[in-house]
Amino acid sequence: MKCPFCASVDTRVIDSREVREGQEIRRRRECNECEKRFTTYERVEDVPFTVVKRDGSRQSFDREKLLTGLLRACEKRPVSRHDLVELVDLVESELARRDVREMSSQEIGNMVISRLRHLDQVAYVRFASVYRRFEDVSQFMEELRRLVRGHESDD
Repeated sequence: MKCPFCASVDTRVIDSREVREGQEIRRRRECNECEKRFTTYERVEDVPFTVVKRDGSRQSFDREKLLTGLLRACEKRPVSRHDLVELVDLVESELARRDVREMSSQEIGNMVISRLRHLDQVAYVRFASVYRRFEDVSQFMEELRRLVRGHESDD
């Protein structure tokens, strides 16, 4: 593995751990030339998962795009990046277990929303407003009413 700092190929693995429910191996490496450390990830090459958009177009599932949307929804909220990465990992793992390699963006959004609701309710409403394309305040209010009703049934 080439060192990202000095480009030497003389590196060694100093630690390996399974991540994402055994779907990946995280390796800490050290360069024998410059002695800097870096992390690599190893995963099985998978058949890409296709997302069918609202307009009927198709594109490959992009975990970074999903994570970016979640980070935006959680801006200035007490939700850690680690929690959001775990949420994306769970969604991606669920997609990988499916036999069908295509899913609508709405179905994926619903998977995310149901998990986000338990992390942070404000972030949940923010994400839902974009994903469900709220047109006006009344749609926000209806979603808030559903959230409150669901929260009351939890008590």
